[in-house]
Amino acid sequence: MSASPAGFAPPVSLDSIQRAQRALAGVALRTPMVETAGWLGGPGAIHLKCEHLQPIGAFKVRGAYTAIARLDAAVRARGVVTSSSGNHGQAVAFVARRYGVRSVIVMPESAPAVKVAGVRRHGGEVVFAGETRSPEQQQRAEQLAREDGLAMIPPFDHPDVIAGQGTAGLEILDQVPAVGTVLVPVGGGGLLSGITTAIHAGHPGVEIVGVEPEGAPKLTAALAAGGPATLAETTSVADGLLTRALGRLPWQLIAGRVRRAVTVTEAEIRGAVRALFERQGLRVEPSGAVTVAALLAGKVPATATTVAVLSGGNVDPDLFERLVTG
Repeated sequence: MSASPAGFAPPVSLDSIQRAQRALAGVALRTPMVETAGWLGGPGAIHLKCEHLQPIGAFKVRGAYTAIARLDAAVRARGVVTSSSGNHGQAVAFVARRYGVRSVIVMPESAPAVKVAGVRRHGGEVVFAGETRSPEQQQRAEQLAREDGLAMIPPFDHPDVIAGQGTAGLEILDQVPAVGTVLVPVGGGGLLSGITTAIHAGHPGVEIVGVEPEGAPKLTAALAAGGPATLAETTSVADGLLTRALGRLPWQLIAGRVRRAVTVTEAEIRGAVRALFERQGLRVEPSGAVTVAALLAGKVPATATTVAVLSGGNVDPDLFERLVTG
């Protein structure tokens, strides 16, 4: 990794993440670190960071709250809007309700029913447009922002969103001080870049590994191209990881720090969801289980200093039943 130029200031600082952590007290959980009982292989236990236990069932509440809380009060009062396939939308709606402001969530027409219901349960207005992370979906959100004066809360390409997600990294360091490897699911890169920034600020020797479905290898493509590269299409049961390109701000934060991307098959993802439920009693959605899929498949060595982030647990009941019994 080349040295940063003199005077270089990262777009997201450790101080910003630490301030986000203090502000999240009483909003986001300090999620538990669960140790496996050896079923993932390797010597000793593997650590599972249980972000699926957050109030909205995913880590996204960290970034959504941080971004909305840092808005000017007058801007926030007009309401917020975002483009989301599900978990970020639920987080934005959840936080907006806490502030008593309007939230509009533009979701793909194929959005899982459980995530649409979650947005509405938290008071969000749902607008359908296009497919997951399509230009139509984003354009509709931007149109609503202009027409209704709503503040845009991007799902990952925003410094305050990333700072919020990075608080999970601070917790990992505190819960597993000897951490050597952290596996992180990769969608647009907000969680990956936040955790990388938080951990590498004082522990640059920790390896951060991005894990993604074979049908949506946007980090793999970015590492090969030396920057974000847009995939022609993405497909996977892991609906939260179908972003077609890594965000540009996340890329700035992980370039030279994250050197490895691991892809997992659909069968491996399904097997991980089933194993987490059968072995640990954890109800994790496919997107959140990809890290365990990589460990089960032997694509990343399992050691006593390995942490696997389980990013979410919002899964359609019928799909979950098929995954754990199939």
